Amino acid sequence: MKAPQFGIIIPARHASSRYPGKPLAMLRGAGGTPKPLIQRSWEAAKAVPGASGVWVATDDARIVDAVTAFGGQVVMTRPECRNGTERCAEAARKLAAQGHDFDIWVNLQGDAPLTPGFVAADLVKALAAEPALADGGAGMATAALECSASTYAHLVADVEAGRVGGTTVVVNGAGRALYFSKRLVPYVAPGTVDAHTRMRLHLGLYAYRRAALEAYAAAAPSPLEDLEGLEQLRFFEGVAPIRVVTFAPVGWDCIELNNPQDVPVIEAVLAQRGIA
Repeated sequence: MKAPQFGIIIPARHASSRYPGKPLAMLRGAGGTPKPLIQRSWEAAKAVPGASGVWVATDDARIVDAVTAFGGQVVMTRPECRNGTERCAEAARKLAAQGHDFDIWVNLQGDAPLTPGFVAADLVKALAAEPALADGGAGMATAALECSASTYAHLVADVEAGRVGGTTVVVNGAGRALYFSKRLVPYVAPGTVDAHTRMRLHLGLYAYRRAALEAYAAAAPSPLEDLEGLEQLRFFEGVAPIRVVTFAPVGWDCIELNNPQDVPVIEAVLAQRGIA
């Protein structure tokens, strides 16, 4: 089968309720080199094999200036976009009008710079192999990581401190998502041996079929989406099934920048991996 063409969009907004200005937060890599989070996310996207292009989608001039400064490409979107998927849908329409039209679009969220490049490429392959939407095929594919003991400990520490941290996902035997939550799901009883092996960390990465992305943008936000603050839950409300591709631990903790306390953790991983 011919490899599908796809583009990558990084949605970025300045007005985060939990971490205002997060895309411009400076992260030091190996050797102490500081770069804004949005640049590190851009570099992670550029490392994805097979991508036909990478764009940042934002509504904020400060982010535009930062992306332009390091040579990235920007698509301006409306402030009214309620989440990154809606922002990707608008950006994809604008890019299609400019001649950048793909059947699959990848959303690499701007707070996940530690995501390995092969993950996005594998999501695209999995989505392209799905049946047609009319035949019950998935409209979106996303990634889950089998938790290492240290990643699980980080998730538990966030819960115990009252912080909203990473997202977990429950998947059925057919690889379909059953639920996503900012809490730890499924529940693991205290004292469970190797509790971390029961948990899957959802990575901030999505591959959408273009038609499903448009259907999502046309649908109203769902009650679960509003409760959890998780955009992907809208797909459960009749948009299309979600395919989850599960990956083994990759040798480092794929921590997202959700809170200021995550900065030193991410910087330590950048140093560990020798990323400048």
